[in-house]
Amino acid sequence: MGSILKAVILIGGPQKGTRFRPLSLELPKPLFPLAGFPMIYHHIEACSKVENLKEILLIGFYQPSESLTHFISSTQQEFKIQIRYLQEYTAMGTAGGIHHFRDQIMSGNPEAFFILNGDVCGDFPLADMYDFHRERSAGIRTTIMGTEATMQESVKYGCLVENPETHEVLHYVEKPGTFVSSKINTGIYLCSPDIIHDLNDVWRRQQEENFNGGFGDILARPSESISLEHNVFSEMASAGKLLVYYTTRFWSQIKSPGSTLYANRHYLQLYHETHPDRLAKNGDGLPSIIDDVFIHPTATVHSTAMVSALFVALLVEACSSFKFREILDVCSRTLDFYSCSVNVFLSLY
Repeated sequence: MGSILKAVILIGGPQKGTRFRPLSLELPKPLFPLAGFPMIYHHIEACSKVENLKEILLIGFYQPSESLTHFISSTQQEFKIQIRYLQEYTAMGTAGGIHHFRDQIMSGNPEAFFILNGDVCGDFPLADMYDFHRERSAGIRTTIMGTEATMQESVKYGCLVENPETHEVLHYVEKPGTFVSSKINTGIYLCSPDIIHDLNDVWRRQQEENFNGGFGDILARPSESISLEHNVFSEMASAGKLLVYYTTRFWSQIKSPGSTLYANRHYLQLYHETHPDRLAKNGDGLPSIIDDVFIHPTATVHSTAMVSALFVALLVEACSSFKFREILDVCSRTLDFYSCSVNVFLSLY
């Protein structure tokens, strides 16, 4: 048995994801279904395919809830992997939670650990990324999974400049004001244990700056929020401790309701390779299926209905002659005869 690996999924909290409203009002954003399964289910499934990955830690500041507890329990049983939720007392940023829960992350002495932002989606080649990192790990703290973006889109993400021969990141800047590079950060990282020392240094320096900055409110606690992207990666790049592993596979960020349509479409396309059994099929006595479609097992769809593109349904009864296209998440709804829905979001309740 080789060295163990772990994964951390950053799920944020209720103060984040306001651009995702109204879809996140009733259900935490990380549990919003994409292609029939909660957003972070796809992260966990990708992690489960990495050999010797023994534990997944969800870090965020959501209050524990029945929906989150049920998701963790059912997913843990399905993938036969330990999953725990570590609750931050406040928003700590993408590195603050890693620093705060460093003892839990490092228990068992993992060889390395993945960090996955919960608001991205894609076909994550984590095993290949691990092989890449392992072959070049001497002195390296972190490998970033990168991809290509257009010149116009790149400034919305973390941009990096690399040495094409060694894949070392020479320069990193988060959301630059002007074009830097078309190579961008996907929000997926693989870290060596020594990154904890870097986070300790950043945290101490930040606390010193807070205390030396003036008296202020003596009751206010120094901020423990640390960002990998803003506070850590640029220093790592300068010190030669940062690598980039590129992927050309599907990747997207989930920031708005409209972005879920794009993610659904690509996840459903991916099911042809990974889970063809999840895709609805045409047949006698079945609704007409056009393109890639997932229909939840609890849904009842009339045989005369036409279902196109991204239909995902929970506890929904669709009557005859209903036409669906680009619909996300219907819950406890009855859709009437001769209705037609195109590019819409139907409420959860």
